[in-house]
Amino acid sequence: MIDPAKARRESLRWFILLTLNTSRPVDPHETVVLSTIQGIYPDATPLELRRELDYLADRSLVTLDKNPSGYWVCGLTHIGADIAEYTIECHPGIARPAKYWADGGA
Repeated sequence: MIDPAKARRESLRWFILLTLNTSRPVDPHETVVLSTIQGIYPDATPLELRRELDYLADRSLVTLDKNPSGYWVCGLTHIGADIAEYTIECHPGIARPAKYWADGGA
C-alpha cells in the first residue's frame, strides 16, 4: 500500500535537489525554491520546504545559510549534485526515478 505523505516527502526532496542543481552556481533564496516546488505541488508550504531542506542538509546533500532575519539561502553540495546527476547511488528517502537511459546505473 502506498503512503501518500511519504511519497510526497520523498518526491519533494528529489525536486529540491533538481531545482538546486539547475540553479548552480547560484545558491537561491528559499522563496525561489518554493516557487518552483509549487509548480509541482501548488499546496506546498514554506514550513514543508524547510523541513525537507533540513532533512537534505542532515544528509550533507544541501547547504543552508539560515539568515538571522529569517530567510534561508540553499545550495547544493557535491554529493547532492552527484545524486541529481546520477553519478552516485541514491539511498532511500529520496524519490529519484530509476535511470532508464542506460543499463544498470547508480
